[in-house]
Amino acid sequence: MRMIVAGLVMLAASPATAALSGFYDSAEKIATILGSEAVADALRQAPVGAITNTGTTKDGADEWTVRTQDCDLVVALTAQPLPEGMVGKATYDLRIATPCE
Repeated sequence: MRMIVAGLVMLAASPATAALSGFYDSAEKIATILGSEAVADALRQAPVGAITNTGTTKDGADEWTVRTQDCDLVVALTAQPLPEGMVGKATYDLRIATPCE
């Protein structure tokens, strides 16, 4: 019984973590992509036909492909760490992994 009580106390004392559902996390990633000036410039302001999650890069970043009529732009998204002890939704840093040619 003491072990159970001790376990519950430890659990209650641990910092809380929050996670968005996969839907809202994907929406945050897509918003990061569409809101990026670097992406707009790399696509030469062309209309977007599709945005697809295409896997994970070797360094662990989420890989997304943004397709236009003339280009398949590959971007990598990395979650920004939250300040110590803080919880909340993730925000992402974007880098262009494979530019349009």
